[in-house]
Amino acid sequence: MNSKVLPSALVLSVSAVLFGCGGDKTTTPENKAASTDAATTTATAGELAEKQEIVINNGAEPESLDPHKVSGVPESNILRQMLVGLTSTDAQGKTIPGMATEWTSPDNKVWTFKLRDAQWSNGDPVTAHDFVYSFRRVVNPETASPYATYLAGLKVVNAQDIVDGKSAPDTLGVRAIDDKTLEVTLSEPVPYFPDALFHTSVKPVNQKVVEQHGDKWTNVGNFVGNGPYILKEWQVNERIVLERNKNYYDDANTTINQVTLLAISSDTTDVQRYKAGEVDMTADALPPTQFKQLQGELGDQVKVQPKLCTYYYEFNHTKAPFDDVRVRKALSLVLDRDTIVDKILGQGQKVAYQYTPEAINGMKNYEPEWKSWDRAKRIEEAKKLLNEAGYNEANPLKFELLYNTSEQHKTLAVAAASFWKDALGFVDVTLANQEWKTYLETRRTQKHQMSRGGWCADYNEASTFLNTFLSTDSSNYGKYNSPTFDGIMAKTLAADVTPEQRAELYRQAEEVLDKESATIFVYQYVSPRLVKPYVAGYADQDPLGQWHVKDLKILKH
Repeated sequence: MNSKVLPSALVLSVSAVLFGCGGDKTTTPENKAASTDAATTTATAGELAEKQEIVINNGAEPESLDPHKVSGVPESNILRQMLVGLTSTDAQGKTIPGMATEWTSPDNKVWTFKLRDAQWSNGDPVTAHDFVYSFRRVVNPETASPYATYLAGLKVVNAQDIVDGKSAPDTLGVRAIDDKTLEVTLSEPVPYFPDALFHTSVKPVNQKVVEQHGDKWTNVGNFVGNGPYILKEWQVNERIVLERNKNYYDDANTTINQVTLLAISSDTTDVQRYKAGEVDMTADALPPTQFKQLQGELGDQVKVQPKLCTYYYEFNHTKAPFDDVRVRKALSLVLDRDTIVDKILGQGQKVAYQYTPEAINGMKNYEPEWKSWDRAKRIEEAKKLLNEAGYNEANPLKFELLYNTSEQHKTLAVAAASFWKDALGFVDVTLANQEWKTYLETRRTQKHQMSRGGWCADYNEASTFLNTFLSTDSSNYGKYNSPTFDGIMAKTLAADVTPEQRAELYRQAEEVLDKESATIFVYQYVSPRLVKPYVAGYADQDPLGQWHVKDLKILKH
């Protein structure tokens, strides 16, 4: 899933960042105590506040509220509160029942799901037919879903042929046996199939409502969901307000009555409004220059949790200069990932030597040969590669680096351009920023040369990352195309492959990405945010970052 790393107030020059001139105030024991007293509100343990409302910064205006037409984390954060898929996740990110109460498969190929008695917010029953309609809708080329190939990656029968326009949507390997029994047939055994079904792209929509309202079905007053909250108000670029859905099957165990999701794109502003009492939960990106100070002031209100996401610089493989592996490899070698992680960010992020985060399930990690090289050797090899590709002082390498509007992305882009210029001399980088929705469209249509990117796990298994580099995958915005890579990934779902063999195949796939310099993998994320002490139930141990407002409560404070 495309991540939206929120902006920071890093207005420092790259040299200032590298030499630690961040401008933070020193927190002495005296002013630390004073600031902690001023910032921390004591919550009455276990006693609920009369007003059960919460304000959360979501960091961006959503591209859409149609689950089959979005690809980003900001959108999924909202839709998770309004729609429930076949499965869901608990506080540790483990798979739990959603609309399906149980599921079985004799061979990991034919899966049967039994649905609970549940209603849509308009009172319609939720049935297996809703999922048949929704699964067909996401693969239908007319929908133009950015996640069109999600079910193809999970090997649902005919999914890829439908995406490619070779088969009709009604040939998809999904059928309703009866109103409460759904059957999904795969072409290959996928043991983790149910674990992937909490994802936004496979959440159900109400066919009657979609067909009645068309694209306007997501408007206030039209939106119908099956989750704990429904859409009450939408002020574009400012806020989305949700209220409890009294028809939600587990409404009796829901406490918070109203959720306000803000679109604050500046993490500095986010922190300021948190300190002013206007935000109860910030977005999951705190300004690196304020991070230590915030820990000193606010203590355990600073939550830092693991997050299965990778930050990268994506090449457009369809045209020069990045159709040349030598150019891609040279830029990858001299990007100083250690400085980015240790000096610029400094919140616990890890250097990424592979695409898949090391903590993910079912992965045998890969280490590139160049990891052990010192900087001088990396620069020497990079210059050699660029010279072979025809670039030198007389013919410098010039390209544009795109990022979505954000001070943090800008700071990292400035740093990257500086690393390339300082190490190689004849590299000129033009920086370009676009707001979130435009940036996504630019990448999807290959109108960029290089772009910052981020991918967050759709489920806790390595294929959620590696599938995005398949030549047929709709999330492969750089249009990387490697028959070798595709062939390795095809082997991972062979009927007789063991988990150990699959892990080794994933390692081999990572090796191909490295050898071909498919993308510059930069770092593995963490998720730092501020949460008020009176917000009970916030779970900070889910590496998938799937927080649910229905699990939260507001204590007296």
